[in-house]
Amino acid sequence: MITLFESGDHRNLMFNDFSSGGMIQANQHLIIRKDESMILDPGGHKIHTRLFAELSSIININKLKYIFFSHQDPDIVAAANAWLMMTDAHAFLPSIWTRFVAHFGVDELSAKRVQNIPDEGLSIVMGGEPLKILPAHYLHSSGNFQIYDPVAKILYSGDMGASPSAPYGIVEDFDAHVQYMEGFHKRYMPSSKAVKMWVNMVRTLDIDILAPQHGAIFNSGELAKSFIDWAESLTVGADALGDAYAVPK
Repeated sequence: MITLFESGDHRNLMFNDFSSGGMIQANQHLIIRKDESMILDPGGHKIHTRLFAELSSIININKLKYIFFSHQDPDIVAAANAWLMMTDAHAFLPSIWTRFVAHFGVDELSAKRVQNIPDEGLSIVMGGEPLKILPAHYLHSSGNFQIYDPVAKILYSGDMGASPSAPYGIVEDFDAHVQYMEGFHKRYMPSSKAVKMWVNMVRTLDIDILAPQHGAIFNSGELAKSFIDWAESLTVGADALGDAYAVPK
């Protein structure tokens, strides 16, 4: 567990060591404000038991108010039903993925506590302070969102900034770190236009930490800015395909 921010009764925690075997490395994030909390992208069945136990040692699990699912991937939502059945939390999920996530076995009773996020995002209140659910469509999912905590000045950037194979948890040298991000972004991000739209949006935010779902975090405003500037110049996805479509011989 890594503490990203702590001030009074406001804490932002990251868990980065529950993935194992052939699983893609993934970070889970917890925001605590007063006696309310939110878990971000809690993951699949393989890590559920360990993460649930860890959270139970930190917070009163009955006070878990929100679960945030940024998009539909299994490393985010596969254990959705377990989280909903074992807590009283309300979940936020992109509206276009609700019927797909139901295939992971979300119980009909639990589904009543799932709130669809409209395409334009939401502003919600937790612990008396706002949290911003930001649109990040096509980065990489067609229905995708991120969380910005304006008090801690942390942008939870999902797959933007991801570096699954990075051998460390905190970026120190941005230029040396690019090798762990470049291939992932060019292959998994489908739209250069969406990346540039995201850059224009997040430049309006006051960011001290940029915390992706995979790999190392950018724990300073300077490093966050370096990533945003780098992302702006990227050509990704279909724009970088070249002549990749051909009938196999």
